[in-house]
Amino acid sequence: MLVQNLEIETPIDVDIIALDKDDRVIMLIEVKIIQYQETAAKQKIADRMISWMKAALAKMSEERTLIPYAMFVDTEQILIFKWDGVNLSEPLCSLNTGEILRHYEPEFHNKRIFKRYLTRLIEAWLRDLAYNWKSEIPTASEQIEQIGLLPLLAGGTTKSGVEIGGNFIYRD
Repeated sequence: MLVQNLEIETPIDVDIIALDKDDRVIMLIEVKIIQYQETAAKQKIADRMISWMKAALAKMSEERTLIPYAMFVDTEQILIFKWDGVNLSEPLCSLNTGEILRHYEPEFHNKRIFKRYLTRLIEAWLRDLAYNWKSEIPTASEQIEQIGLLPLLAGGTTKSGVEIGGNFIYRD
């Protein structure tokens, strides 16, 4: 993975945050639509976004806010990482985006998906994990539980298009 030193200032504009039942930010989520077909080009974009997430998490840690998980989403994969305040793990969980989201959009593989819609579908899935609004056992619950994320999501919610800094959500 390509690692870059990126300068990040607060507030940080993020695609989605997941909040626990006490409204603490537990996961930073970045959603991207990657148009390139070449594997190397796709990987370069994914690596850049993961480097950005690491820099954003480090900035939040500097401001005494530890966000324990990060997620990178594109139309092919969902990668979940653990953040300890210093190091971003390798992906703890890698899921097929289409397999997860077809439960919320049966035509996922048959239609063009735009970023805003992909963001909403990810939020639907995360909220289903949090309070089972659609499924008694949401897709990938077992994998999410194995990495320690499911108990943090329980009873929580998501917010999209927000700016965060320290312990504050500036826009929702």
